[in-house]
Amino acid sequence: MFTNCPSSTTSSHLIHLNRRNGAFLPRGCISQLSLRTTACGRGCTLSIRSSSFPSMIVIDGKAEARKIRDVITIDVLRMKESIGVVPVILPENSSEEDVILVQLPLPSHMDEQNIVNAVSIEKDVDGFHPLNIGRLAMRGREPLLVPRTPKGCIELLHRYNIEIIGKRAVVIGRSNIVGMPAALLLQREDATVTIIHSRTKNPEELTRQADIIISAVGEPNMVRGSWIKPGAVVIDVGIKRVEDPSAAHGYRWVGDVCYEEASKVASAITPVPGGVGPMTIAMLLSNTFTSAKRFHNF
Repeated sequence: MFTNCPSSTTSSHLIHLNRRNGAFLPRGCISQLSLRTTACGRGCTLSIRSSSFPSMIVIDGKAEARKIRDVITIDVLRMKESIGVVPVILPENSSEEDVILVQLPLPSHMDEQNIVNAVSIEKDVDGFHPLNIGRLAMRGREPLLVPRTPKGCIELLHRYNIEIIGKRAVVIGRSNIVGMPAALLLQREDATVTIIHSRTKNPEELTRQADIIISAVGEPNMVRGSWIKPGAVVIDVGIKRVEDPSAAHGYRWVGDVCYEEASKVASAITPVPGGVGPMTIAMLLSNTFTSAKRFHNF
């Protein structure tokens, strides 16, 4: 209780505290202190609300991807010195079959299934071959290669020591490229997984139950702060260019998640750009090196 408080019936102030009762609060812990006068104006009540999770962490995909590329560079040099093979360089006389890399999604006039099936499962560095996806979906089986973007999402969770086992996870989007394999990978990590798609009822309510959210639909700012449970971890795969006259180039890149709102609620979040994108490239290099090691028995 504080004496000599203002005599108004209600006076409320919110401030950030660094310590309380002589004891320091954990750095980054946000506490709200509310001062409210009693009805008779004789004093005011002190109440403190502290968040139970540390200050929000920005998951730096660019930095983690750089570390992965540095390791791969060393391994490639070791392979070159040992057996004279560099997995990402092809000779000038390479055939079309040797240099083709399928990038999904394909134009609508192409038969995606036929093209993906034509890729050797051992060289399927994107991890889209039905045999690799089938192995990913089956308990007790291991895919030769894992889809690179979902693999990058899980790698970021691991590198930031974010627990997955037993957690509730929501994947927004069910594409063959990201959503579906991301859900399979989370399931392999013993998360309880819900997939949200265009026919899902009450997506906001379901998403708010999640400890981990992976969104991959390409719809700018679709996931609002109100969708996110306090302390949840958000992995934003979506990226889209939106017009912005105030930006240097007249546009800016945004993700599926409204970053400004989510960053006030989540415990950790990937930025767009600079989050999942660089990890996707790093995982492609990792898959390529893994394929080369298997092919050359290195």
